[in-house]
Amino acid sequence: MSAQVRHPNSIARFLKTTIISAVAVLAAASNATTSAQASDLIVYYDQSQLLRLPRPVAEVIIGNPSIADVSIQGGNLLVVTGKTFGMTNIIALDAERNIIQDQRVLVERDEKRIINVHRGSLRQSYSCTPNCSSTLTIGDDVAYFETINKQSSIKTKFAAGANTGSGAGGGQ
Repeated sequence: MSAQVRHPNSIARFLKTTIISAVAVLAAASNATTSAQASDLIVYYDQSQLLRLPRPVAEVIIGNPSIADVSIQGGNLLVVTGKTFGMTNIIALDAERNIIQDQRVLVERDEKRIINVHRGSLRQSYSCTPNCSSTLTIGDDVAYFETINKQSSIKTKFAAGANTGSGAGGGQ
């Protein structure tokens, strides 16, 4: 019996080709599972979308409540609100606990109206509709996010009549 000896360069080429092929297959499979499909409900971050069902809903189950929120309006109408970026699902049940619909929900950023300002690795987001205003977006620079969040909270309290201060806008 004679042993077959391979050249080290051919083994290296074989391994490199195999690894590249495996990575390409995994990337394609991963992309196929996360890309939007025609049946997906796409909701923009901090916005709502209506979902009309064929019959009245008794209960709604949200796969990941940190990504989306749902409220039932008028029996067979759901209001789905995007809370943060990601993918989840909503299962609507009737009174007998039969599944009416199992809906995949993708929460995305509305790129058409958002401008990003990058300063090195720090990002600040602005909503431009048509004038640009600061907006709270997950992933923004922490100091910027906290400043905008504080100003937004003051504005919300002021608008709700909870501001008992001098009525100043709290701007900086």
